[in-house]
Amino acid sequence: MKQLIINADDFGLDETVNKGIIEGHTSGFITSTTIMPSGKAFDHAVSLAASHPQLGIGVHLTLVGEKSVCDAKKIGSLVDSEGNLSPQYPQFLQRYLLGQVKLSHIRSELTAQVQKVVDCGIEITHLDSHQHLHIMPGIIDLVLEIAQEFGIKAIRIPREPYFFLGGYPFSIMRFLSRAGLTFLSQLAARKGKKKQLLMPNHFFGMLAGGNLQEKFLLTILDTLPQGVSEIMMHPGTSNQILYEKYGWDYHGQEELAGVTSATVRQQLGDNNIKLISYRDL
Repeated sequence: MKQLIINADDFGLDETVNKGIIEGHTSGFITSTTIMPSGKAFDHAVSLAASHPQLGIGVHLTLVGEKSVCDAKKIGSLVDSEGNLSPQYPQFLQRYLLGQVKLSHIRSELTAQVQKVVDCGIEITHLDSHQHLHIMPGIIDLVLEIAQEFGIKAIRIPREPYFFLGGYPFSIMRFLSRAGLTFLSQLAARKGKKKQLLMPNHFFGMLAGGNLQEKFLLTILDTLPQGVSEIMMHPGTSNQILYEKYGWDYHGQEELAGVTSATVRQQLGDNNIKLISYRDL
C-alpha cells in the first residue's frame, strides 16, 4: 500500500505562508504542517489551526533565522544579546561544530518551543526542524528526549534517496548537501527506532526544496514506493514578500498551484495513493 503525508513547513513564518498552507489543505492535498513557535506569524497560524482540526500539526523546531522563545540570558551561547538566533545554518553549524554552542542551551530553547505550542492547545503530531538541524549528531538525541517527554510519537527523517533526481534543476553543491543530510538522517533513524518513535519509510522534497512545483510533484507521485512516504513542501501566496523579507528564492505560489492541481489529484487516484497525516502513523 502507498500512503502519503504531504507536509507544509514554516507554518507561522509569515501570514502569506500561513494562508498558502491553509489553502493547500482545504483546496488541495496538504495533510500536515509544522508550526514555527518563534515565527512572526505564530499567533495567526494558531488561530487558523483552530478552524481546521483535520490538519495534522507538528512543531518546526527552529535554531536559526528567528528570535528565540527563551530569554536570551538563559541561552547566551545560542543567541545574541537581543535574542536573535544565528541568521543562517552555516553560521550556526560552524559555531556548533567548534563547540561554541552549549547543548544545554539548545535543549532549553527547543523544550520552550514545544511547550509554547502545547500551551496553545495544539495536539502535536510530530517534530521536524527548520533547515533539518534536528538530525545533527548531538541535537537528535535532545530532540528524541523532548519527544518522549511530551508524548510526541513521531519524527521526520529527511533521508531522500541518494540518487533520486526527479528532473530537478539542482546544483552539485545542493546534491552533495542532500547526500550528507541523507547520511545523517539514516543515523538519526536508528536512534529514533531505538526510542520507538514512528517515522515515514521514505522522504522527498529536499533536492527541490522551495521549488516543488507541479511537474516535479508528479514525478515523485509516479515513482512513489510502497509504504509511507512524506513529501515536504513550502506553499505560499506571495513569492515576492518572502524574497523581500528573507531573500529566499522560493516558489511558494507554484508549489501551492501544484498541491491544488487537478492533474495531481488524478495522479493520486491513478496510483492508488492514500493521503494520511502523521497522526495516522
